[in-house]
Amino acid sequence: MALEQKLSMKLSQRLVMTPSLQQAIKLLQMSKLELVEEIQQELVENPVLEESLEAASSGDGPETQEASAEENAFDEIDYEAYFQDLDSGYVPRTPSEPVDPERPTFEATLAKPTNLADHLTWQLDLTTSSPLRKEIGRAIIGNLDEDGYLVASLEEIREMGDYPAQEVEATLRMIQGFDPVGVAARDLAECLAIQLRHLGQSGTAAERIVREHLQLLEKRRYKELADILGLELEDLMAEVEIIRGLDPRPGRKYNRAEGHYVVPDVYVVKVGDEYQVLLNEEGLPKLRISPVYRRMLDRGSDRASPEARAYVRGKLRSAFRLIKSLEERQRTIYKVASSIVKFQRAFLDHGIEHLRPLVLRDVAEDIGMHESTISRVVNQKYMHTPRGLFEMRFFFHSGIPSVDGGEVSSLTVKERIRKIIEAEDPRRPLSDAAIVKVLRAEGLQIARRTVAKYREELKIPPSTHRRPSPG
Repeated sequence: MALEQKLSMKLSQRLVMTPSLQQAIKLLQMSKLELVEEIQQELVENPVLEESLEAASSGDGPETQEASAEENAFDEIDYEAYFQDLDSGYVPRTPSEPVDPERPTFEATLAKPTNLADHLTWQLDLTTSSPLRKEIGRAIIGNLDEDGYLVASLEEIREMGDYPAQEVEATLRMIQGFDPVGVAARDLAECLAIQLRHLGQSGTAAERIVREHLQLLEKRRYKELADILGLELEDLMAEVEIIRGLDPRPGRKYNRAEGHYVVPDVYVVKVGDEYQVLLNEEGLPKLRISPVYRRMLDRGSDRASPEARAYVRGKLRSAFRLIKSLEERQRTIYKVASSIVKFQRAFLDHGIEHLRPLVLRDVAEDIGMHESTISRVVNQKYMHTPRGLFEMRFFFHSGIPSVDGGEVSSLTVKERIRKIIEAEDPRRPLSDAAIVKVLRAEGLQIARRTVAKYREELKIPPSTHRRPSPG
């Protein structure tokens, strides 16, 4: 059979992660305080970029048009004059130059307490070199609560970046092996089981208790538990003592209670009968290209070395990318916030009992963006409303069906469960089944296990533990 060469054309689509797209994604998921730090760092490192004391211009204004003209004028720059115009005798230190060992670095003078996310991210970077694993790992770490539990489903994690399901599961198992032991579990049983496995207790009665009979243990029904496991009561209590030595909240040690300063990214104000969305740009530096660079446009660049041209070209591109990415970030936050306000108008008017079910897909379809973009926007972003200050993720909740064919927000249902329990007779606390009857009488189609789940999320003990002690 003869071999021959052929030329063929193939049409395909693929997402290319350009530097601009990578930076836009990076900035989008930052909090306002993190963003300010990032901008200040860029101002230090990029001599072409500087802070303007004037008001920010629009994306289509003279400032942007001038920048576009400058970007195409590399060949007209007198690079030597540019460096001569820099007012100082500063010479960048090259990596080959020695550092004074007696002089501490700037980073060494800063004090920053390590939180759970920092501690886990540090371990993640040391454990894997795979960019995909690191990206998935950061998504998982970003969805842990203060106790160290994973509050997002694996499906939600997968959809954040269209990650392969097997990679998400493998990354979760890897993080569950990090310190503190038991972190990234999806419930208490899994948390305790991970710790038992770490102690070499896999396959023991203790592991079977936490995986299959945790409710009996919580209710202290030791005799019944001993019968089920076929153990003497004395042997059972030895297993119980092992379980008591485990930590049900492994993340708490790294999330010490400290003052947390929250800066709203968005203000929602009511003007007449309408709500207006205002971006909070206070404290954000207004960036522009240095006038020193502009003065170079009329000069020649024949004397410039290739290294100088390459250096300035790289810094210019970096500056343009940052300015455009910041503009895109602010526009995207505004669009998402406006969509949330539109969907949650009843909450803003009447309060939490009127919070409607809302998922990322609803907002994504409303403004024509991908769900992963919405997820990045609402992470660590805060909205100040007439009802108070809320993280933007607060407005996203699944729904519970009602008899009229609609849905009620899960957060509204949780609030209703809390009020029902607060109003109960302390001598005869309501069981989860009794709460189900009350809610169904109000038109909510809800299962007992859902009530139990919401009650646990509210940190409310079961009815057997709410009953006052005799005497």
